[in-house]
Amino acid sequence: QLQFVESGGGLVPPGGSLRLSCAASGSTLGASAIGWFRQAPGKDREGVSCLNIRTSLVNYVHSVKGRFTFSVDNAKNTVYLQMDNLEPEDTAVYYCVPVVASDGFCQYRKLRSYNWGQGTQVTVSS
Repeated sequence: QLQFVESGGGLVPPGGSLRLSCAASGSTLGASAIGWFRQAPGKDREGVSCLNIRTSLVNYVHSVKGRFTFSVDNAKNTVYLQMDNLEPEDTAVYYCVPVVASDGFCQYRKLRSYNWGQGTQVTVSS
């Protein structure tokens, strides 16, 4: 069964950087599209970025455009979220999950067959 494991979170000051990793359990990434989501305390979970594996097209939510970068290493079956110029509003638990792929793009819709993992905590604070 496909499983992604997130890592790389931590505590950083505003303006700092982190790189989150998401490793797939199988011999391939096992998904047509992968998305990063986050959930801040008291808020709904939101999609942050997603990537269509076949076309390499990436979406970013407006609040992270220009600061976050989604990348993939197929040899390691791992995707990354490079987060720069972090803001306190980025504080949340971050998750990676397989998402719906359509027309070469991706959607912030988790595949129903996949359960949310543990995520990795990102805290931006001075």
